[in-house]
Amino acid sequence: MEKRMLDQFKVRTQLGEKKDAPRIYSLKKLAETVGFRLEDMPYSVRVLLESLVRNCDGKIIREDDVLAAARWRAESGEPLEVQFMPARVLLQDFTGVPAVVDLAAMRDALAELGGDPAKINPLIPVDLVIDHSVQVDHSGSADALEKNVTIEYGRNEERYRFLRWGQQAFRNFRVVPPSSGIIHQVNLEHLATVVFEGEDGAGGRVLYPDSVVGTDSHTTMINGLGVVGWGVGGIEAEAVMLGQPVSIVVGGVVGVRVSGKPKPGVTATDIVLTVTDMLRKHKVVGKFVEFFGPGVPTLSLADRATLANMAPEYGATTGFFPVDAETLRYLELTGRDAALTGQYYREAGLFCDENAPAPVFSSVVELDLSAIVPCVAGPKRPQDRVPLDEVADGFRKSLMAPVAERGFGVDKDKIGTRVALADGSGALGHGSVIIASITSCTNTSNPAVMLAAGLVAKKAVDRGLRVPGYVKTSLAPGSRVVESYLARADLLQPLEKLGFHIVGYGCATCIGNSGPVSGAVADAVKSGDLVAAAVLSGNRNFEGRISPQARANYLASPPLVVAYALAGRVDIDFDTESLGSDHQGNRVWLRDIWPTDKELADAQAGSIDRGIFEQCYADVFYGDSRWADISAGKGLRFDWDPASTYVRLPPYFEGLKKEAQAIQDITDARVLAVLGDSVTTDHISPAGSIAKDGPAAKYLESQGVTRENFNSFGSRRGNHEVMMRGTLANIRLKNLMLPGTEGGITKYVPSGETLSIYDAAMRYQKDGVPMVILAGRDYGMGSSRDWAAKGVQLLGVRAVIAVSYERIHRSNLVGMGVLPLEFVDGQDAGSLGFDGSEVFSIPGLDRVTPGCRIEVTAKKPDGRLVCFSTVVRVDAAIEVEYLKHGGILPMMVRHLRG
Repeated sequence: MEKRMLDQFKVRTQLGEKKDAPRIYSLKKLAETVGFRLEDMPYSVRVLLESLVRNCDGKIIREDDVLAAARWRAESGEPLEVQFMPARVLLQDFTGVPAVVDLAAMRDALAELGGDPAKINPLIPVDLVIDHSVQVDHSGSADALEKNVTIEYGRNEERYRFLRWGQQAFRNFRVVPPSSGIIHQVNLEHLATVVFEGEDGAGGRVLYPDSVVGTDSHTTMINGLGVVGWGVGGIEAEAVMLGQPVSIVVGGVVGVRVSGKPKPGVTATDIVLTVTDMLRKHKVVGKFVEFFGPGVPTLSLADRATLANMAPEYGATTGFFPVDAETLRYLELTGRDAALTGQYYREAGLFCDENAPAPVFSSVVELDLSAIVPCVAGPKRPQDRVPLDEVADGFRKSLMAPVAERGFGVDKDKIGTRVALADGSGALGHGSVIIASITSCTNTSNPAVMLAAGLVAKKAVDRGLRVPGYVKTSLAPGSRVVESYLARADLLQPLEKLGFHIVGYGCATCIGNSGPVSGAVADAVKSGDLVAAAVLSGNRNFEGRISPQARANYLASPPLVVAYALAGRVDIDFDTESLGSDHQGNRVWLRDIWPTDKELADAQAGSIDRGIFEQCYADVFYGDSRWADISAGKGLRFDWDPASTYVRLPPYFEGLKKEAQAIQDITDARVLAVLGDSVTTDHISPAGSIAKDGPAAKYLESQGVTRENFNSFGSRRGNHEVMMRGTLANIRLKNLMLPGTEGGITKYVPSGETLSIYDAAMRYQKDGVPMVILAGRDYGMGSSRDWAAKGVQLLGVRAVIAVSYERIHRSNLVGMGVLPLEFVDGQDAGSLGFDGSEVFSIPGLDRVTPGCRIEVTAKKPDGRLVCFSTVVRVDAAIEVEYLKHGGILPMMVRHLRG
């Protein structure tokens, strides 16, 4: 855009008449200049538009891009493609360590090509929060926290030393040490500024909206604070750090009109589980979701953050709440600049006034808060909402339902099986709760539900109730603020009396770091083939995620987690069955110990103020003595240790040429796996514990690592040798090439042998045979795990052919140079008769354009040919460049070399 036109969009902020007053890019002025109705534009799109205007340089972002976005109307049904320049990047340690590993490797690669390695450096602010490493090895005791943290540092010394090196090696890079909190909660309560200040290119200052991309799918939680942000893969985040825009296609903006007021006893968790169920049915994948309407002002900022957090679960790119009066109140409470934020957002045309007209959306969904009832989600997916009064009956039905119908397929004659525990602590049956965890930023960021859990605990303790000994209880707050206000409200001790001691300040059970259950429990579950249960206040309950012993997993509010822990089973009907008896022998019902709205309000008013936020975050970047004592090397390039089993130089740049090549056709590719619908990144990417008999375990043992020191896949994401061996190795993965089986196995077609997927892939690689994966709907749903794409690329997979993709994983595949194709015309692998024995050829890849169609040929074992059309899910021109270069990372190295 010409400078003279840009200048028309710049106006002084209303902060006085000083000459050095910062400038802004006013969307109000832009609307007058270009001629469009700003009031009709969804607020989330306004933030994208402001970024386009501010970063328009005539090269990557052109005047036409700004005008197209300004004139785009959500109701048109047309997608909006935007090259977005976020203000900052957010990393957590599981996804952040490999991102920093890649940056260190890029420095080496650039040096090898004759370039300056110092060019590999974040150009915008990057924060990495270490929150994914703590595991619940110890629980239910006063010293659980200290023991878990000690183990955490011992297990992760190499990783933490590497991150300490990164702190001094890279500019614009900060690390929040362990035991500080969960990334999204720390971001919500402290890191997010909501308004950013930078240089305007002319020696002055410019204000602009805070925005973020993060290497965790729940980055969307910050949408509740009016900050546009979403999860991306680590490779995409690295490109953003190095000055590249993130390509986003907005498939529409769905407005959720909020009305009414929740009934007493209904929590934010009940609301978000209802919204997840509702929006999954509305099909919002690839769309922005924005909340509006008369009910929004009644939602606290914490409630909004809970709703925004689970955007990945309902499939949306965002779950956005515009900046309004409640946002400013929360900023003031948490010690940030509410006055500047309010002034800027109002002047820029980004502030949502309660009386402002509603924007125009692609479609509108009604959410009546007064119609919501208490509920949970499970037993296998977060969108499977079950009203609380139907949980018991629903679980019993799921016991006998076929596995294909998301049931468990238990022999009906064994429904009543009970197995006595060897330690004498009771007996287990189907539905026994073996894990009850108050965990996850989704809910521990919300004082209302956390105080409710404390009040339930207090009333239960006062009535003499106790949790059965076989239930593994834990409390993992998302920040130290939670501990402070629970202690102030005198509710921490009652929780501890029920076994909910603090086990760590991190993700813990929510991401599968639940630690082991007791040997007696594990033995009973195995011997009785029991469908034991976990109840957690998290956001995901996919198969195999929480614990190998818990086949039924339910998401619930923190107070319900306490209730189910007291009950000891999920098949309890709280309306007709009591939780036990009090000291006088009177039956105690859930309704007897559930807090009233007044009790909650009183607890919150007396325990939360600005001071606890300022105190808890005063030294957030410094950590404790353990962190300070870690010695780290210095220097521009990392000194790789070839003996390390945690941090290894990745092979992405081996043999890298100075110039990119044309995309090579795929000829005579073998099928590595045939997968069904709703395959998650938990199924694809290595996660959780390392199986003792898998390829990754064999590798570690060959390196001298004992089984007790395997740690988790997440902690070893900096070692490609471990990760590629764990790709597609999930114990619940169902490869249809071997019907009726589970686990990371496949058929090696040339010989008919059953092998691990890793071993089969290595055989194909040795013979120079490319591979493809066939998949169903929503392939890659779930966490933004870049290793779900990195792993299959390292295995030798050149393309995935699926019915449909989740947004982040599709982007990650392209970022690693793996071609995503979609079946068309209602076809899938089954309808075309594919069983994985075919050989696939995909020609014409040098002519790929965004969204084009390409013909694929499958050759059957008997020589018959099946030709079918696919859509190339390369959604932007820049993504074609990624494929030509073999991925984002090689492209960036070549560009920086010049």
